[in-house]
Amino acid sequence: MKKLLPLFLAVLLAAPLARAAEAYQIAVIPKGTTHEFWKSINAGAIKAQRELATQGIAVNVLWKGGLKEDDREAQIQVVENFIGRHVNAIVLAPLDKKGLVAPVETAVRGKIPVIVIDSGLESKAQSSFIATDNRE
Repeated sequence: MKKLLPLFLAVLLAAPLARAAEAYQIAVIPKGTTHEFWKSINAGAIKAQRELATQGIAVNVLWKGGLKEDDREAQIQVVENFIGRHVNAIVLAPLDKKGLVAPVETAVRGKIPVIVIDSGLESKAQSSFIATDNRE
């Protein structure tokens, strides 16, 4: 998950084009922000942002998540806030495979692609799903 440049490139291909003078706004919403795993995701997102900048692609990573990995309502609110801000794309690690379905489907209806990472979602609305196989 630390190598997020390919993910960001896929997101940008699915995202509505930003005007030439504007940067893409990509919201990255982890399950939490205090665990080392999520900190590594943030570091990877920032690295991808910098690598894209060297290619002349302006991206702003909007990192927002709860402190704890059990506050589903807070995560739903974060997703809804980013939808309201009309970001170009959302990368989401959903806390609840059912509870985040409605916000994700709302984003997609609003032409905001959603890439789900780490844990699945009981919906086919997302543009893509990326995770490790923890059993393998």
